[in-house]
Amino acid sequence: MCGRYDQHHGMEDYLAQMDWLWDLPLIDNSDAPLRYNVPPRTYRPVLHLDGQQPLIDDLHWGYQAPWAVGKVPVAINSRVDKLLGRYWKPLLKSGRAIVIADAWYEWTEVNGVKQPWRIHRKDNLPILMAAVANFGPMVDDNKATAGFAIVTDAAEGGMVDVHDRRPAIFDPADAMQWLDHSLTPEEAEDLARTQPLGPNSFQWYKVSKAVGSVKNDGEDLILELNEL
Repeated sequence: MCGRYDQHHGMEDYLAQMDWLWDLPLIDNSDAPLRYNVPPRTYRPVLHLDGQQPLIDDLHWGYQAPWAVGKVPVAINSRVDKLLGRYWKPLLKSGRAIVIADAWYEWTEVNGVKQPWRIHRKDNLPILMAAVANFGPMVDDNKATAGFAIVTDAAEGGMVDVHDRRPAIFDPADAMQWLDHSLTPEEAEDLARTQPLGPNSFQWYKVSKAVGSVKNDGEDLILELNEL
């Protein structure tokens, strides 16, 4: 799963490191603060298309369908094997997005002691996490009805030792395809299931337990534990 991530660069910095092929210039509407320790239920920048126009907008991290209020809790992640179900398919059809970040965090637990890990690309390029979102207005002042969730799948290879699930992370070409409105929900689900980068694209290391508190932020949180 993805319950915390590192997003301490601005969107222009991230996008400058990748080759994007859109004809129109990106419009960045985000005023979210940079954070080394992004928690759920905060407003974070997401990349999406409005027609052919690429946009960055701030959305609430956590989604709850309007009809599910009081029945289903707010979800910060969406399992890839559930994307075509009743709950997620409307967003898969019209609300596909990309969350760009430096890395994400997972926790292992031994004898009741939790250890956080930071997971990033080996080449240190930004991670492009598949997401689904509702870009319409919130319902009944419930922020989560106009929020987003990060798509996750089962972990593979050595990454299983850190956690049994992982965010679906694309390379830039597949991220652009994910955002393409011409993609059907079935094609989008297949893309999220078959095309994310595998464990060999990533490295992970232990970081300070201070990551566990959403009150903590700062560069020290991303240092490898033996460097502190």
